[in-house]
Amino acid sequence: MNTIQNTIDVIVRQGILPLYFNTDENKSIEVLRVLYKSGIKAVEYTNRGPEAASNFRKMVEIRNAEMPGMLLGIGTIKNIEQAEEFHTIGADFFISPGFVAEVSDFLRSKEVLYAPGCMTPTEIITAENAGIKFIKLFPGNILGPDFLSGIKDIFPNLIFMPTGGVETTLQSIQSWFTAGVSAVGMGSKLISKKVMEHEAYDTIEKETVRVLSLIETIRKK
Repeated sequence: MNTIQNTIDVIVRQGILPLYFNTDENKSIEVLRVLYKSGIKAVEYTNRGPEAASNFRKMVEIRNAEMPGMLLGIGTIKNIEQAEEFHTIGADFFISPGFVAEVSDFLRSKEVLYAPGCMTPTEIITAENAGIKFIKLFPGNILGPDFLSGIKDIFPNLIFMPTGGVETTLQSIQSWFTAGVSAVGMGSKLISKKVMEHEAYDTIEKETVRVLSLIETIRKK
């Protein structure tokens, strides 16, 4: 069983959390396979459409058969019903665009990581007081690295990860790590709709390997 701390450790170790959604079950599975092949051990699949639950169920099945050590999380969780459904399906961790107290309480009782999106100090304090350890800074493109630099000292026990607008460039990723993040969430900049549409899985693999290498280089500085 994956504890909350173990899940955090896996995400922080790889320094990036790839996230994506595709209505097509097969494409969803193939992206998962290529991410695993690239060295990724934690992925967020976003709950963005009516196909999400059935796709995720199949992805969990394939993960169990083919991908030892892979943590499969679900994103865009906005209410307790969604949290309960995906917990039953087998999600390893949960991510929201905002803080939902009922979801937080439910997942803490199950000892499963819940990472809510926050964009103000008040929201971060609310999450921290509810026992949250891992904060998604969202939307990252609006907040920017300077926001985290300005508040990081007052939240020494929290782990931060921006999502939204993080580019796959050295400059973009480095600016966030310099500000104090432990990982970056990366969606369409890494796994675009166009790339999935054309099934250019080799492109996803090359980009993922490149970004992992960039993060490794940044951390050595």
